[in-house]
Amino acid sequence: MKKIVFLALSVMLVTTACAPDFSKEEEVVQKTDDNKQKAVISKYSISDDTYQSVLPFKESKSRGLTVSNLNTRLDVKEFESGLTRLSKDEFSTDDYYYQEGQYLDEDTISSWLRRKWTEEQYKDVLKDYDKEERDKVKNVGLNPINTGEGSAAEQSEKSPIYLAHILEQDYLVKDGDELKLGGVSIGLAMNSVYYYTQEKGYPREKKISREKLQEEGEKMAAEIVQRMRKIKGLENVPITVGLFEQEEKSSLVPGSYFAKATAKKGSSELGSWDKIDEGYYLFPSNAVAADERSDSDMFGNFKAEIQDYFPNYTNIIGRGFYQNGELQEMTIDIPIQFFGEQEITGFTQYIAGLVMEHFPSYLKVNVNISTVQGPEALISREPDEKKPFVHIYK
Repeated sequence: MKKIVFLALSVMLVTTACAPDFSKEEEVVQKTDDNKQKAVISKYSISDDTYQSVLPFKESKSRGLTVSNLNTRLDVKEFESGLTRLSKDEFSTDDYYYQEGQYLDEDTISSWLRRKWTEEQYKDVLKDYDKEERDKVKNVGLNPINTGEGSAAEQSEKSPIYLAHILEQDYLVKDGDELKLGGVSIGLAMNSVYYYTQEKGYPREKKISREKLQEEGEKMAAEIVQRMRKIKGLENVPITVGLFEQEEKSSLVPGSYFAKATAKKGSSELGSWDKIDEGYYLFPSNAVAADERSDSDMFGNFKAEIQDYFPNYTNIIGRGFYQNGELQEMTIDIPIQFFGEQEITGFTQYIAGLVMEHFPSYLKVNVNISTVQGPEALISREPDEKKPFVHIYK
């Protein structure tokens, strides 16, 4: 059983008087094109910058595809959370409620992720289906045709797989005592590296430039919006599309969104594309030392002080999230070999003090301390908080 141990040195106490009242809920009717059903909106929100969800929770129509189509768990998380973040520019957290995508199902997304077929390839594909099933097999793939001509390397150079996944998020609005769809956000996960197999079975890869990803992504986004306008319920709502560049399979940091555009209500045309300036650096790394020297030194000093007292535990890495050239959040993973309860408690107290000492108050910092058995402690310091929240798992 796990329980929270509050450390006097560094814990922010939450009293009963200021705890959220989860009993305060608002009952509404959720309206779709096909029916109406009762839904519940909690009046409590975790923060002003967080969307409230609608209960009962509806799973995405394409749940499960995200994990299988992206390279790393870090990409999976950032692909989803990053789309929610950029959606706030179009769909305010004050007026909109979050719901997982209900319009693009697994079959639809899978068919769009395929390669486009030549006429001859399409005929060959249809041979594998019964006559009554053939109408369901559409040649609607968004990735480029591969004619199969030339070597594997030549085919890869000519027609790599650009689009890895499509993610839908729905944003609802209140209309009296009813909830209805107010807007949709679509994330397109683009491959920065295309992996393929050479003729003799050797794995190979082709890097794809950001410029090429944007070129192809914009064309795919335009086609997707036109297709979505033909889906019942999506004819008139605004649709925001974000382009996400996923990292290579070996990356220790996630990818990031780099461009977005919106089709206004009823329009099948996307507006101008806006650049998104955000991304991640690995700490320590040559890249962050070259591009963000002061932040690199800050992390280096933090790590060095840990090594002074605990020289055997040096495998400390951080992931820094940047927006518009400024470090916004630092997540640090510290694997340890302590097994005694007091050792872990003492180490966590020490790290909590270093967090307050080394990182500026405007920066959000999360520290995960773990052993081979699993997570041992968490330290979290929100911007401008005088004390971090700390808990130790037991």
